[in-house]
Amino acid sequence: MPSLTGLPATLAIAIILALPAAAAAQGAVVDSAAPAVGPGDALQPGDAVRLRIWREPDLSGDFPVNENGVATLPKLGAISVVRHSVPDLTAMLMSEYATYLRNPSIEVVPLRRVNVSGSVQKPGLYLVDPTMTVADALTQAGGVSSDGKKDRVDLLRDGKRLNVGLLQDTRIGDAPIRSGDKLYVPQRSWVSRNPWIVGAAVSATTTIIIAATRH
Repeated sequence: MPSLTGLPATLAIAIILALPAAAAAQGAVVDSAAPAVGPGDALQPGDAVRLRIWREPDLSGDFPVNENGVATLPKLGAISVVRHSVPDLTAMLMSEYATYLRNPSIEVVPLRRVNVSGSVQKPGLYLVDPTMTVADALTQAGGVSSDGKKDRVDLLRDGKRLNVGLLQDTRIGDAPIRSGDKLYVPQRSWVSRNPWIVGAAVSATTTIIIAATRH
């Protein structure tokens, strides 16, 4: 705080009263620079935008988001689609398309980039929409392999397993799934994957015990 020594009393009082307002104004500028939505809500590079415009099939489709957060949309060209909630992005695109269409009706669906791995047939990156279930996401990866647990799917983020319960019928939109997350299907235990070997070993052990007791 600057020294007020030597200033007239009325001027000193005015400066003191103005300081809180100046600080508040400075804080408002800082806040306005903050993202409008959290990282789990906004689209991320590598995702895609599903655009459905009523009665305009040529303008509808799935459009990838590049590394700069930009999607190239019909008629509009390159549009930054990150850092927006879905309602805000929809409103923005409706305003943009109003230049070309009369009263456009637009639906925007975010397609999240999710890594499906573990005991699945075709591990890899897949795009999922909020209406899909976890089972739908696994189906894109060829489904659970024969050695996988069909009743368990783990959600991993930054290499750490999140403590959430994901069932096969859990909707993607109802789960805390973010772009870049991993859906991991664990492998069944060795015993459950090789019951015949275990059965043969038990049978052989029983035979040996019986033979030993007869002697």
